[in-house]
Amino acid sequence: MKKLLTFVMAGGKGERLHPLTKDRAKPAVPFGGIYRIIDFTLSNCVNSGIRRIHILVQYKSLSLARHIRMGWNVLASEVGEYVDVVPAQQRIDEHWYQGTADSIYQNLYSIQIENPDQVLILAGDHIYKMNYKLMLDRHRQSSADLTIGVVPVPKEEGSSVGVIEVDESNNVIGFEEKPKAPKTIPGDAESIYGSMGIYIFDRKALEEELKEDAHKDTAHDFGKNIIPQMIQKGKRKIVAFQFVDLNNKEVLYWRDVGTLDAYYEANMDLVQVSPHFNLYDREWPIRTYQLQYPPAKFVFAQVFGGRRGEALDSLVADGGIVSGGMVQGSILSPNVRVNSYAEVENSLLLEGVDVGRYAKIKNAIIDKHVKVMPNARIGYELEKDRKKFTVTPKGIVVVEKGAVVEAD
Repeated sequence: MKKLLTFVMAGGKGERLHPLTKDRAKPAVPFGGIYRIIDFTLSNCVNSGIRRIHILVQYKSLSLARHIRMGWNVLASEVGEYVDVVPAQQRIDEHWYQGTADSIYQNLYSIQIENPDQVLILAGDHIYKMNYKLMLDRHRQSSADLTIGVVPVPKEEGSSVGVIEVDESNNVIGFEEKPKAPKTIPGDAESIYGSMGIYIFDRKALEEELKEDAHKDTAHDFGKNIIPQMIQKGKRKIVAFQFVDLNNKEVLYWRDVGTLDAYYEANMDLVQVSPHFNLYDREWPIRTYQLQYPPAKFVFAQVFGGRRGEALDSLVADGGIVSGGMVQGSILSPNVRVNSYAEVENSLLLEGVDVGRYAKIKNAIIDKHVKVMPNARIGYELEKDRKKFTVTPKGIVVVEKGAVVEAD
């Protein structure tokens, strides 16, 4: 792994996650109570033995950079290990990053300084567990110029992913972005290979392809431009590496949380009786940074017929207080308070949310530091909610950061 250099793409706006991305980059969006989305990619890196990591940021990167500085300063710089945050620097010309490929092109000097044999390029906004060393070993064994990480998905989902076409020997022979009639996997007419946004390039091939693309009028994107450019020329060896899941579940788990509904559903995966995504495997831990809060507390009191603080099938982070309220099928991030007789159902409450007495919340995402006033209702009357909040196509109500939700 010493001859590998890694770049994590973390500069995207994440417009489909608005309003969660109103004040933060997509990889900095909280997930699963205590994590940020980028923690899953970085945990995969560290668990895989990767020790040289550049995180490329651009859009509203303050909270992301702070999280990396405070939570991922874990490698030994004295022996050349690091997790570096690299902002867009206009190093080539007056433009900021124009696309995923351009962000690497503008940092070619970093590659030249480090002098790696291979370059690993990752997206910072997916939820999964993967040992990248297995992919690197396959890349080197096959003497490929480019290896693309792929995950098998039902063919009916082809219109929502980049689809990799392979031959019988797993060589990549085609790529289409969200096709209506995707090419299926040889021998499996019901499945396709979706691109995971994970690439391992031999350094020389990467530099040559980036320099060629830089002088063209393109989107300067790996999926839209670089990979099709390489396939069309037919001079490079491109192979597919099928996702090897370390989640220790029967079904492969890889989630692109690029929409509010996908983000909500991936969070709700964690509160199932048998969670679809395993956070409790100490063989492959997910790391993060947490402020120092006291343990969660549940308050029971017998007053005027009784009230009790209760959380069922839920995750409750440190600092949380459920004081005589009911929480079910939900995730409470740090320092959340649910007051007496309040009800929270199938919802995600981010840090510092305060739910007043008798308030009722269901099927909602409540961003940080929202104050839900006593008797307020969220998620029960969607037509009313649409006038005040964002409501997703599947009926999830999203309340933006810092809002005060009054009772009607």
